[in-house]
Amino acid sequence: MKIDKRHLLNYSILVPYLILSVIGLIVVYSTTSATLIQYGVNPFMSVLNQGVFWLISLFAIGFIYKLKLNFLKNSRVLTMTMMVEVVLLLIARFFTKTVNGAHGWIVIGPISFQPAEYLKIIIVWFLAFTFARRQELISTYDYQALTKCKWWPTKLNDLKDWRVYSLVMVLLVAAQPDLGNAAIVVLTGLIMYSISGVGYRWFSAILATITAFSTVFLGIIAIVGVDKMGKVPVFGYVAKRFSAFYNPFKDLSDSGHQLAHSYYAMSNGGWFGRGLGNSIEKGGYLPEATTDFVFPVVMEELGMIGASLILALLFFLILRIMHVGIKAKNPFNSMIALGIGGMILMQTFVNIGGISGLIPSTGVTFPFLSQGGNSVLVLSVAVGFVLNIDANEKREEIYREAEAELRAKQRAAQIHEEDNVIDLDSFY
Repeated sequence: MKIDKRHLLNYSILVPYLILSVIGLIVVYSTTSATLIQYGVNPFMSVLNQGVFWLISLFAIGFIYKLKLNFLKNSRVLTMTMMVEVVLLLIARFFTKTVNGAHGWIVIGPISFQPAEYLKIIIVWFLAFTFARRQELISTYDYQALTKCKWWPTKLNDLKDWRVYSLVMVLLVAAQPDLGNAAIVVLTGLIMYSISGVGYRWFSAILATITAFSTVFLGIIAIVGVDKMGKVPVFGYVAKRFSAFYNPFKDLSDSGHQLAHSYYAMSNGGWFGRGLGNSIEKGGYLPEATTDFVFPVVMEELGMIGASLILALLFFLILRIMHVGIKAKNPFNSMIALGIGGMILMQTFVNIGGISGLIPSTGVTFPFLSQGGNSVLVLSVAVGFVLNIDANEKREEIYREAEAELRAKQRAAQIHEEDNVIDLDSFY
């Protein structure tokens, strides 16, 4: 019996993805058209570029959906992908021009891409592959099965430790400097570690450690002062973000300008919004209104109700993705789906936290709505992985049920034959 995967497509994931993607195209047009008209450029230019990436993304989803999962479990394919990613991160850091004070974009003719965006899905793939192969050891030795090597490699074999690979890639992203994507990669890695099979208490320990470290770090900055911390070379780039985090209205002309106008945009929207395309803040008052701070513009135009419905749809998509991971029988499939759901959740949290002042702004795009073809492509590839995993899990479940039913019928037939056997000795 062969089952076509077309009949196993999870529409509870595909439909929300398609709706969010279309809403994203509308938002991109709304946030970019007015500025493009001012410069005498085709107002549809940005949305057309975004649309091209989305069409490529749809083809990518179709291609990934048809792949056999053994392709993802091939160590050579994964190793090659990671090597290419490291090379691209090095090129982005040392051989590209800065954009808004940071490296990270590789431009080839009319095409530009950001390697750090693709690392988010690669880290999920890599850690799922690594942890899935150690399930028996984890069940026996708990966290020690994942920490048998030293942090500092003293032997060549130590370089195979997953922590070394992960740390190198995170540091390459942070060196751009791209602290937003670095934070998402780290948080996603912690989620992967928590769902790897180690004792549940380690999740609580990790959460408590992050909370304590963040509290101490913010406390030190508050005591020492943002101005003094800004003189530290490594910290200079993010000093203004922390200044705005503590009091955005203290320096409205510089460090607090972006966050303050984010508040103005959200306040202007009220419950029902000013109407699609009628945002005031996107007209030059709110920097990065098309990317990092696109959601305040959405709230200004669609209001709290409209923005809440978009968030609800996004969280529904995340929950459906995580549901696939929870139901999956295969550890690798489970960790891929849960990791992807966690990755999108972390990106949403970091973006919403930044625009609302809950955490310092880190320059992370909002999933599906922000302008950026790379982000759309990465999210689409992630959705393609989950759809493929869900279809394979469903097919395996059907095969298991069919096999169990066949064994039950064979057993019933065997019992029936035994009951119909005539014992000739009973006649004598």
